[in-house]
Amino acid sequence: MTLFWLSTVALSVLACVMVALPLIKRKENNDDILRDELNKEFYKDRLSELQEETSEGLVVDQQELIADLKQSLLDDIPSQTDKMQSRISSTAVIVPSVLLTIVLSYGLYIKFGAYQEVDAWHQVSANLPELSKKLMSSTAEPLSDEEMQDLTLALRTRLHYQPQDSTGWLLLGRIALANRDIGTAIDAMRKAYDIQPNDADVKLGYAQALMLSQDEMDQANARSILGELVQQDYVDLRVFSLLAFDAFERQDFAAAVKYWSIMQQMIGPEDSRYEMLTRSIESAKQRLGEGAPAASGVAVTIELAPNVQADPNAVLIVSVHRADGSPMPVAAARYPLGSFPRTVMLDDSNSMMQGQNLSSLSEVMVRARLDSDGNVTTRDHDWYGESEVVAINQPVTVTINKQY
Repeated sequence: MTLFWLSTVALSVLACVMVALPLIKRKENNDDILRDELNKEFYKDRLSELQEETSEGLVVDQQELIADLKQSLLDDIPSQTDKMQSRISSTAVIVPSVLLTIVLSYGLYIKFGAYQEVDAWHQVSANLPELSKKLMSSTAEPLSDEEMQDLTLALRTRLHYQPQDSTGWLLLGRIALANRDIGTAIDAMRKAYDIQPNDADVKLGYAQALMLSQDEMDQANARSILGELVQQDYVDLRVFSLLAFDAFERQDFAAAVKYWSIMQQMIGPEDSRYEMLTRSIESAKQRLGEGAPAASGVAVTIELAPNVQADPNAVLIVSVHRADGSPMPVAAARYPLGSFPRTVMLDDSNSMMQGQNLSSLSEVMVRARLDSDGNVTTRDHDWYGESEVVAINQPVTVTINKQY
């Protein structure tokens, strides 16, 4: 703001100079200089005439006439008082003109320049970190509508100067989603996705925005992105929620039941959302017209014991076995090491034996192993853990705490 006001002062000074300069030059050129030049020419012409008249005998006393001529020229020279009055007259015109220029410039800006809005804009921009922190905090009070508008303005200002800030675009998209501004949400999420196409949070946000679009191509793109997220080593619960919502909207009620059932397995019956998911499943089953099968899969949460020293190059292998502990897995999946604890989902797509799907079992046990050499047939010094026997659709927790 200091730079802005300094620039207005500089422009005002320039305007005052442009107003005063023509008045000053006009006085100097037209009054003093021109009068002196005219008097000189008149004096020279009159001397020539006197010489001719003297030579012709028409003039008796030439010196007296020359003295009169000089006196008349002296009388024509303006007095000091006249010059002072002239300068006072010039000042009387210039000073009001300069003052009028300054008053009009700042007066018109105050009236039509919206300086209060500009000042508020700068204050909001400076308050961006605090507003962002409050938005992301789980303990702070929700932002008011005015604070949401301020945060949006501050974010747009920052993104104007930092267009490669994917986090800023993601946050702007989430705010737009909260305000049901789907167009802005899609545009903001798309920019974040273009900058970081492999970031899971960005992909999820973009898919969520596209899912709310009325365009079928956008919805198809959202399903494609969600399909990529499902294949990752860690699947966010919101991915299955979006897939269930989309399936229900497309009247694919069996798929909706499947995804909601998977969510139930991931959160467990102790979670407050479990009953809400149960009601959603019952609603989808009623729409389906008959009892729909539960999700054929197992949600597995893997934890590491404190004494486990995981090799950074190791991979995680999760396998589902028959309840009798048969070494040959019915279903298995391989994941990057990643972080712990984490939850993965195995279903019929992970089945290992032809003709026998995971959904055909009623009870299973789950094993998890950190494979350090990339060879599943060797187990030397690998860390592992296994679960108790559980029902097929129950969530499972496996703690890796033993070493071969």
